[in-house]
Amino acid sequence: MSIDASRPEIAIAGRHLAKKFGHVQALSDASITVPSGKVVALFGDNGAGKSTLLKLLLGIHQKDAGELIVADEPVELRSVRDAQELGVDCVYQDLALAPDLSVVDNMFLGHELTRAGALGWAGFVDRAEMQERTDEALRRLSIKLPSLTVAVQELSGGQQQALAVARAVMWSKTAVLMDEPTAALGARQSEIVCDLMRTIAASGLGVLVVSHDLPRVLKVADTVTILWRGRTALEAPAEDLTVPDVVATMVGYGVGEAA
Repeated sequence: MSIDASRPEIAIAGRHLAKKFGHVQALSDASITVPSGKVVALFGDNGAGKSTLLKLLLGIHQKDAGELIVADEPVELRSVRDAQELGVDCVYQDLALAPDLSVVDNMFLGHELTRAGALGWAGFVDRAEMQERTDEALRRLSIKLPSLTVAVQELSGGQQQALAVARAVMWSKTAVLMDEPTAALGARQSEIVCDLMRTIAASGLGVLVVSHDLPRVLKVADTVTILWRGRTALEAPAEDLTVPDVVATMVGYGVGEAA
């Protein structure tokens, strides 16, 4: 895949973000930048603010201070719908798939295609077009599933994860955010998902990965952002970091310092 030269330099970013819930300061000064065509890993210990930052970028929560940027432009995200309209989608940790529905139905859940019926009324689901687009979307990411009509509950964990990724990519124009995409997956399935991250980035989308899988995600990421107590403690090229470096920063020690 080749990156579209017309794509923005910054897919999505947050600068000096702050968010408070009652007396709890979840974020005090968090910044992250996800360039188009790059994979950015977001690391942090439990309670560091990763989930809050992700939800600010998705419009689930609204920031108290700071700036959000999508496609090089400052934006205000007041809902998930706002983020989606700007081309930002997410692969959630629970995948948000409907297990009883088919692969095609899950890909188009909430986006069903219809065609005109008698007298011009639009009341027929265009299943043939939906199946064709699903097949194309999966092929583009080199995802192989046993059938497009099989119920999602019949797929393996890795196949379900790949489907959730493909769905997010199909409806994204700017960035794909991933929340713990390799959680509960085996080694081989995790490698497949990490390969998908690189494929998505190669298409020109920005990819943000929130993960505890440090060794695997560190290998696939271009840059790393680490949160510590609601602040950005480090932003650096992934190739300059080791797992001990990341862990040291996550627990509050400087990179390269011993505990």
